[in-house]
Amino acid sequence: MIFGRSERGKPPVEPVTLKILVAGGFGVGKTTLVGAVSEIRPLRTEELLTEAGRPVDDTRGVEGKHTTTVAMDFGRITLREDLVLYLFGTPGQERFWFMWDELSEGALGAVVLADTRRLEDSFAAIDYFERRAIPFHVGVNCFEGAARYPAEDVRRALDLDDHVPLTMCDARDRESVKEVLIGVVQHAMAQAAQRRAVTT
Repeated sequence: MIFGRSERGKPPVEPVTLKILVAGGFGVGKTTLVGAVSEIRPLRTEELLTEAGRPVDDTRGVEGKHTTTVAMDFGRITLREDLVLYLFGTPGQERFWFMWDELSEGALGAVVLADTRRLEDSFAAIDYFERRAIPFHVGVNCFEGAARYPAEDVRRALDLDDHVPLTMCDARDRESVKEVLIGVVQHAMAQAAQRRAVTT
């Protein structure tokens, strides 16, 4: 099936649409992740880094970065003919965090993208989703030249609860990103099922 059309003789399928956030620190690869999987040309709100922002934009570890997201990234991916994900990449710098509340409205779950060279930049996003009980999946973006660590070591360093999934990934690779997104959906559905079981 082509999105929006059905094969001859088959009734059209009305897809379920789910909203997923992509969050994490400055320069961790959120825009790259959205662009790697989006089946439409991603909407990007990037601006050039300026001298005025130098005192507040920590570029250690990402010295080659020259632009930054100032509002959001937006993309879409069809996982199955009846399941479409809308991806919203959040801005990474603290001065744009006020937008997170708007972007998280109605979200099924989130990807927290982490960089082992700057793990501390992931704590704000992890805290945000934990406080709001939004299910999240940690994707550790394996940058070229960065040291590789066992997943359990990264989990301990991030102080993650046992039920929070963590996956090593490459934000540039479509299949790698799809695995993370499927993991988010599965984790969110499992959390919702647990909540329903408690209330019945």
